[in-house]
Amino acid sequence: MQMEKKVGIIGAGMCGLLACKYTLSKGYTPFVFESRGSIGGVWTQTFKTTKLQTSRSLYQFSDFPWPSSVPEFPDHSQVLDYLISYATHFNLLPHINFNSKVLGISYEGPSDEEVQAWDLWSGTGEPFNSKGKWNITVQDTNSLSIEVYQVDFVILCVGRYSDVPKIPEYPAGKGPEAFRGKVIHSMEYAAMDFDTAAEFIKGKKITVVGFQKSALDIAMECSAENGALNPCRLLYRTEHWSIPKSYPWWALAYLYFNRFAELLLHKPGEGLFLRLLATILSPLKWVISKFVETYITHKLSLAKFGMVPEQSFHKGISSCMLSSMPEEFYDRVEKGSIILKKSPKFSFCKEGIVVEGEATPLETDLVILATGFKGDDKLKDIFVSTTLRNHIIIGSLFRQCIHPRVPQLAVIGFSDSISNLYTSEMKSRWLAEFLDSTFKLPSIKEMEKDVERWDKYYLKRKSGNDYRRSCISTLHIWFNDQLCKDMGWNPKRKKGFFSELFEPYGPLDYRPIS
Repeated sequence: MQMEKKVGIIGAGMCGLLACKYTLSKGYTPFVFESRGSIGGVWTQTFKTTKLQTSRSLYQFSDFPWPSSVPEFPDHSQVLDYLISYATHFNLLPHINFNSKVLGISYEGPSDEEVQAWDLWSGTGEPFNSKGKWNITVQDTNSLSIEVYQVDFVILCVGRYSDVPKIPEYPAGKGPEAFRGKVIHSMEYAAMDFDTAAEFIKGKKITVVGFQKSALDIAMECSAENGALNPCRLLYRTEHWSIPKSYPWWALAYLYFNRFAELLLHKPGEGLFLRLLATILSPLKWVISKFVETYITHKLSLAKFGMVPEQSFHKGISSCMLSSMPEEFYDRVEKGSIILKKSPKFSFCKEGIVVEGEATPLETDLVILATGFKGDDKLKDIFVSTTLRNHIIIGSLFRQCIHPRVPQLAVIGFSDSISNLYTSEMKSRWLAEFLDSTFKLPSIKEMEKDVERWDKYYLKRKSGNDYRRSCISTLHIWFNDQLCKDMGWNPKRKKGFFSELFEPYGPLDYRPIS
């Protein structure tokens, strides 16, 4: 029976490869649909200067380590090569349908009303329902022909940071249409080949909007191309903590990525003892945050440039609002090839950008919006059913993977963490064990209560705009413990009491234990 079950996987980025590998390991037949002509997801279209934000020790597969020759922060081509090597090593490529754009998915079986009346997920608490199938409508991007595939289970690995750009809203008549220059999203800049991108920005007065990783990388490329003669203006809403590339990641791991660090934090579903312990130890959490803030402020001379964030470092890392700072960024600010400009709100005029509260516009030839993506919309739009579309929102998933009211379907890769590869692999393994009937899901009401507990946790810890739903960065061990318990694994992966308490956790700790 197991061999007859078909699993449809949408997307062949990092998450799609993981889903494919682990469903194959359980004997299922995966059908992977990828709209592009190659694997790699967001790593197929990057900026020339893009590098991995985290240390490679955190961004790696548990059973496929990086080559020793690769530096601690690999560049985009090295990351893509690593993903291709992984797919080749585990023979995943034959299961991938390239140039296959999924137009929509629809559930065929019990009606929406019946599904919403169930007490158990999919009616039984098990992964499959004999009465239900998913229809995946796929268009060949070359021939434009359309074909419908029917599968028993769907895994959405469509990626949160691509395809659907988030564009700021402006008053009527004060949007990009009022500007005589050109306005693009960072997605369009990333789609250019490197030579075209360099020519595109050459000799222009450029304003980059944003202060996360994409904005910083683009500003660096513009400043390298144009220098102080045509400085790149970086327009940002609020300051964020960024980690210098020279910062020793092993030190950060010992401060934030071990069990002791998680004892300092309140957790969703914690008992009385852990709640009291976190309260007692909370001053130490403040001390650690201040220590890191002091180091970064000094290392990057943030006070000199007026760039010390108002929120604590702990708030930044807990809400997944950190980025890595490109080397020599503030050197270029000092030399004048990058100009920092704070602006909570702005609009467009003929000459360029109007900052709220200022009369004189910022003259600009080109505006690049590094303002992120609409991950929720991208996920919702894939559903044909309005009912299911309204159910699927980021943060509404049990174990960050399964929606209690959407049968025979899982989502991988839509929660943020210290390393999305690391946590996506854990969820892929959890899902594979569920598909293999290693465990059953709780009742729908119990899953919804668990989702509500996590949602309250996120909301309590949000700080203004510095908030991302489904961020498990500082609780990744607590989260992985839950997955391990579901699967019947021992969640404690270290040898010895002190190692278990103080050594950082990472992907290699979850290698299969014989």
